[in-house]
Amino acid sequence: MSLLNRENSRVTTTTPRLSGKIHISLKKQETITGWLFILPILIGFLVFVAGSVIYSLVISLTKWDLLTPPVFIGIQNYIRVFKDESFWQCMYNTVYFVIGLVPSVLILSMLTAIAINQKVNKLTSFFKVSFYIPNITSTIAVSMIWLWILNPTNGLINTLLHLIGITNTPMWLQSVVWAKPALIIMRIWQMCGYYMIMFLAGLQTIPETLYEAAEVDGARKWQKYRYITVPMLSNTTFFVTIMLIIEAFNIFEAIFVMTEGRPAGSTNTLLYYIYYNGFQYYRMGYASALAWILFAILFVLTLIQFRLRRKKEQQ
Repeated sequence: MSLLNRENSRVTTTTPRLSGKIHISLKKQETITGWLFILPILIGFLVFVAGSVIYSLVISLTKWDLLTPPVFIGIQNYIRVFKDESFWQCMYNTVYFVIGLVPSVLILSMLTAIAINQKVNKLTSFFKVSFYIPNITSTIAVSMIWLWILNPTNGLINTLLHLIGITNTPMWLQSVVWAKPALIIMRIWQMCGYYMIMFLAGLQTIPETLYEAAEVDGARKWQKYRYITVPMLSNTTFFVTIMLIIEAFNIFEAIFVMTEGRPAGSTNTLLYYIYYNGFQYYRMGYASALAWILFAILFVLTLIQFRLRRKKEQQ
């Protein structure tokens, strides 16, 4: 009798545990599986991205040279930034790059995409690959090639200029006037292919029926571009503009390899100045404050673009 009671009690204690496992709904199982899949990325993001961002904010409130313990100084680094003449020179150079790069790459990549999308040439695939290759090539390698192209003595560009009779050729990277335009030309050549692919993807989404209806109404070719192609690419244009502004603010590798901010600081940008303070002079607190100011500028610019976009859609 006592043995029978023990068996009954064993059954009653195990049954709820088994039933608990069985009754997990399919939705919960899918949720758990999904979280398990993204867990490694989530941990990596929290540790290496979010953790680093928060740590840099803390460091920006200190004076730290990596060799001695950080000393808390409040917002002194931020106040110092706005009194720093080099910072304002870097801001001017950065804005110069943004104004030079963004509209140029935007227009050229859109025109290139429209030209390649015509599908009248058998070499279309060749041109797509040719335009895209510079973007997947390392910026360091591209910079080394352009150092030769822009060489004022025996570079490709000045040699061609001499051949057509121009003797007073620019000194390019050695000139305060020409250094920034030279870097902009190099970056335009490198960046256009990537954004051309985005515009090509946008062009594929435009229905052919719109062009057919325009032809029936007697629209000319440029009118179809103006009233159909460009408006229908507005979403792509908006995205590309945001990406280009961020990329123009973050120009670094080409300057690091080709000029190191010279001559006379004429190519010294905000991002290179952050690197310069952090890893050349070990002013980690000041460099972190500069990085947060750069983040604030990009955040505000992106926010303004979204607001303008929303207003335009509401009109």
